[in-house]
Amino acid sequence: MATILLLIASNVFMTVAWYGHLRHRDVALWKVILISWLIALPEYVFQVPANRMGYGTFSAIELKTIQEVITLTVFVLFSTFYLGEQIKWNHICGFCLILAAVYVTFKEW
Repeated sequence: MATILLLIASNVFMTVAWYGHLRHRDVALWKVILISWLIALPEYVFQVPANRMGYGTFSAIELKTIQEVITLTVFVLFSTFYLGEQIKWNHICGFCLILAAVYVTFKEW
């Protein structure tokens, strides 16, 4: 569970670093880059331990799969509530296909 919580924290920081500036398009690009780097630094503080702790319990492929699902979940929430974007049917369909990929990845064949 610690791995999952660290990955969630990591993804929150990275989403804000990568996309938070989109509401502030009047800020100079160099400032946005600097601020984004400062926000992204804590992302690594969470991401690296998450992968280190999780590896062994999960394979590297499973860790990456978990990380991608968390990334998309955090991003959907961020884009909906912070950026005010609407989720459309095709977005939901695409997310369901990704969840199918998660099933295939974790299924013992």
